[in-house]
Amino acid sequence: MSDANYARFNQRLNEIESRHSARASGFVRLVERNGILTPVEKARGRRGLPVRGIVLSLLAFLVFKGFLMAHLGALTYVDRVAALEAGNVVEQMGAWAMRADPVTLFIAQQIGSLF
Repeated sequence: MSDANYARFNQRLNEIESRHSARASGFVRLVERNGILTPVEKARGRRGLPVRGIVLSLLAFLVFKGFLMAHLGALTYVDRVAALEAGNVVEQMGAWAMRADPVTLFIAQQIGSLF
């Protein structure tokens, strides 16, 4: 019985130490108005790639291309992209990004039906 109690005691001690080390690296002490010290978690910066922002930006760009194609018309849009392809390297990259793809054509048809 004493071995089971000792094992449980060591397990609880390890949990307390792990919580303490986690709080020591991620928490700061905040003194409230009544003088009580309260641990508050530090605000950590987000790491990694902002996937939601990239997807929303891509979606907004596709809607912009579709709106532009619906507003100008398909022939004028293609002519302007062809004029960009004849330009310098930066304009050629812009022409590659602005070329008509199936998603842009679908969005342009949907927006065109609204006008």
